[in-house]
Amino acid sequence: MKNENSVMAILAAAVGALCSYAAALVVPLAVLLAVMVGDYVSGMAKAWSTGKLCSKTGLRGILKKLGYLALVGVAGVVDWLVRYGLTQVGVEVSFRFLMAAMVIVWLIINELISILENVAALGGPVPGFLQKLLGRLKDTVEKKAEGESDADHRDNV
Repeated sequence: MKNENSVMAILAAAVGALCSYAAALVVPLAVLLAVMVGDYVSGMAKAWSTGKLCSKTGLRGILKKLGYLALVGVAGVVDWLVRYGLTQVGVEVSFRFLMAAMVIVWLIINELISILENVAALGGPVPGFLQKLLGRLKDTVEKKAEGESDADHRDNV
């Protein structure tokens, strides 16, 4: 029992420190988690309705969602590395989590598109304008990210 309390205390301290450090990402991460749950539930409903529901598919979905969170972590590390590198050469930057925020927004949009596809497969009405809007948002985020990485590359050449 004592070991469990120690582990819980350490975990609580680590989560608290992470939330303090990454406070700007708390709301976007909460939204991402919510849409990931929504996508998982709608995907399972779609699989059930088509008779393709199995534990292997469910586990694959959970692993995919964990991969998304790892991707956000990688983007956060990239943000830290870029800030650290720029600071070492005397360049001060005002952003903390630019890449991580873009990855989170991109993942949220992907999850929303997936939810719409799942609802449509279940026979629910999905407004075409909503699918188009989400597709445009996804393209905009991708183009913005590519444009910024191209500009960074040109500045470093």
